[in-house]
Amino acid sequence: MSRTYVPYIAALALLWGASYMFIKVAVRGYEPAAMIMFRLIIAAALLLAFFLAQRGAGRAVADFRALGWQGFALGVVNGAIPFTLIAWGEKHIDSGVAAIANATVPIFVVLLALRWRPSEAVRGARLGGILLGLVGVGVLAGVHPSGGWWGVAGTLAVVVASVSYAVGSLWGQRLVARTSGLTLAATSMIGGLVVLIPLGLWQLPSHVPGWKESGSVVALAVIGTALAQIILYRVLRSDGAARVSLVTYLLPMTALIYGVLLLGEPLTWQELAGMTLILGGVALGSGAVKFPRREPVAAPSP
Repeated sequence: MSRTYVPYIAALALLWGASYMFIKVAVRGYEPAAMIMFRLIIAAALLLAFFLAQRGAGRAVADFRALGWQGFALGVVNGAIPFTLIAWGEKHIDSGVAAIANATVPIFVVLLALRWRPSEAVRGARLGGILLGLVGVGVLAGVHPSGGWWGVAGTLAVVVASVSYAVGSLWGQRLVARTSGLTLAATSMIGGLVVLIPLGLWQLPSHVPGWKESGSVVALAVIGTALAQIILYRVLRSDGAARVSLVTYLLPMTALIYGVLLLGEPLTWQELAGMTLILGGVALGSGAVKFPRREPVAAPSP
């Protein structure tokens, strides 16, 4: 685990935990695809401008060409698909339930890594940490989501988004080994935007939504997407997909904290117990806490 892992993961947890709240507010005035299209327009513009300022036009074009189509395709798997599925899911479930469902990303990373990246497969105490975190998610969830079958469908949509994130995390780790995180962040957001534009235009609202809904889209794009993407690919390079995916264990906790502080939602003992288990799972799963190995005792000489 690198020295920057803890502050990077903490920053992502704070940024992405707030994103569920922003999405919940934004979908009151925007259909999912239209909202995500605006999110990607703003985020892609910011990342591209920052990228050009750092690299210059000539070197930026060369970086894009060197990365090829995979950088743009990553934006579909790690942007357009999961962003839209989570936004659709939050039309039918609470933001906290969405964050809990999204905490399944690490288990999908582990399962996919068994086939596609054996070096990312976790065992022993780290695997126990992932399982402990899932127990915490179960405690935190408490009961099945309200909303009947639509609530179930919304939860499953977020779980499918988690599978997409897991694929994108492993794929992104491979790509970021041969390019900069900023290059990958800019190209992936552009790729996701291009694919989503037709559906987004079809779902444009008939009138301009209110300032809360529109402001949430802007905050989601700037804070939860552009800034978070830069941090994401930096920690992917330094610590790998399995450890990065553990941030999703922190998201239910941060989403609940935002709900309590900003929305006046109650905090129950089940939520506190779940948070404790989740933090313990992250500590073990990331390797931040390790059990000491017992050294074998030499037999006495005869």
